[in-house]
Amino acid sequence: MDHDHGMMMSPPPPPPPPSSSSSSSPSPSMGHNNMSMTDHNMMMMHMTFYWGKNGQILFSGWPGIRTGMYVLALVIVFLLALLVEWLAGSRLAKPGGKGFVSCLLRTLVHALRMGLAYLLMLAVMSFNVGVFIVVIVGHALGYMVFGSGHKGSEDSGFPH
Repeated sequence: MDHDHGMMMSPPPPPPPPSSSSSSSPSPSMGHNNMSMTDHNMMMMHMTFYWGKNGQILFSGWPGIRTGMYVLALVIVFLLALLVEWLAGSRLAKPGGKGFVSCLLRTLVHALRMGLAYLLMLAVMSFNVGVFIVVIVGHALGYMVFGSGHKGSEDSGFPH
């Protein structure tokens, strides 16, 4: 059996070494190889947890290497985790409500909550420890505020 036809993926072959001949016009393949080598380096991602502000979270080039953008990314991820917990504990449509509109509203809220939860999962898959921490803290705080089963300050368990 020929193993070249399997579903296994392998890295692209290395680019050919630069030629020593000095040509006034670059060949099309040279530009392509340089671009693919650059793209390959840009596509490297961590596969273990790491500390640091330099990385990619959800989108190519975001947050980049600027500390302010990294902090903004952490704030956004934290707020998304809070939003997921708020949606989980919200009563935008009465759970026992009958009718098409009530069912549609519950379905849309559920779809939004699941979409945001998967987005957070992908953010955690950046393996950035800061992102992991803010997602956990965001979910925990969101659950404590929105989803711990209290209906008001009377039975919240907090001192008055």
